[in-house]
Amino acid sequence: MDIILVKLILAHLIGDFFLQPTSWVKDKERKKLKSGKLYLHVLIHVVLIFIVFLSFNVWKTALSIGVLHLIIDASKSLFQTKKNARILFFADQVLHFGSIVFVWHLFFKGYLDISYLNDVKTWFLIVGVLFLSLPTSIIMKVIIAKWLPESDDESPKSLQNAGKYIGILERVLIFVFILTNHFEAVGFLLAAKSIFRFGDLKEAHDLKLTEYVLIGTLLSFGIAIVVSFMILGLVR
Repeated sequence: MDIILVKLILAHLIGDFFLQPTSWVKDKERKKLKSGKLYLHVLIHVVLIFIVFLSFNVWKTALSIGVLHLIIDASKSLFQTKKNARILFFADQVLHFGSIVFVWHLFFKGYLDISYLNDVKTWFLIVGVLFLSLPTSIIMKVIIAKWLPESDDESPKSLQNAGKYIGILERVLIFVFILTNHFEAVGFLLAAKSIFRFGDLKEAHDLKLTEYVLIGTLLSFGIAIVVSFMILGLVR
């Protein structure tokens, strides 16, 4: 990757995540375009570009990114609500990185090599990750539905959909571990999950729940391992 693009990304990361206190974020959400912290935040981003390049010759780049950053953050503050805050956070970052690439291309003739998108191996990897996410969750739900323990109103409630997302994360991690030849990490992941689960199952004193969790865990790991080795064979 071009060193200029790396420096621009570094300036953004420092400005948006290290030099932006939570109080500034709340102030922008509350006062919107009237927030002085909004303009101070943009100014910091401009200054950071001068710092990472150690030159004032990049003033056009700094000014352009500053203006685009202001437009993106101002738009986010105007349209953000409690319901869409999470989505807008990710959209905001995508737009920022997109604007950085645009300015890099405009002033430095930068070019991103995306030829890998024409490689069938890339699409195998994408299919593998996607299959191990929601499709596998649905498949597992169908398979083990008949063993679902009866709910107990007095039992502690878990976070909504937490089990589903934990399963997705563990399968994606297994996928990454196997494709990078870190097979020992798969065993570590299984051991770690077993340790965390052991306390809950011990306190529950419910054999059916224990068996249900074991079936789900082994099925999740099994599918992830099989799919990962299949994709590994295809991309070699």
